[in-house]
Amino acid sequence: MAVITYWGKLADVTGRASETYALPEQVKDTSALRAWIDTKTGGDGVFLAPENRIAINDEIVTEPRAVTDGDDIAFLPPVGGG
Repeated sequence: MAVITYWGKLADVTGRASETYALPEQVKDTSALRAWIDTKTGGDGVFLAPENRIAINDEIVTEPRAVTDGDDIAFLPPVGGG
C-alpha cells in the first residue's frame, strides 16, 4: 500500500491530509499517478499541474519517476514567501 500525503491547498482539494491506497497496476510512474489521483479525488486538473511537485520517500523527485505500492508519496504545492 502506498501512503499519499497532500500538503497545503491540495489537502483542501481532497478534504484529507493523507490516504493509503493499493496503486492500480497501470500506475507505474508519477505521470500516471498524477492522472489517477486527479480523477480519483475530483481534482479538476490540479494534480496535473507541474508546479505541484511530488516527493517519494522523503525526496522531491524529477519527473517522470517510477512509483511502487510501498512508497510514501507527497504532493507539494508551491510555497509562497514574503
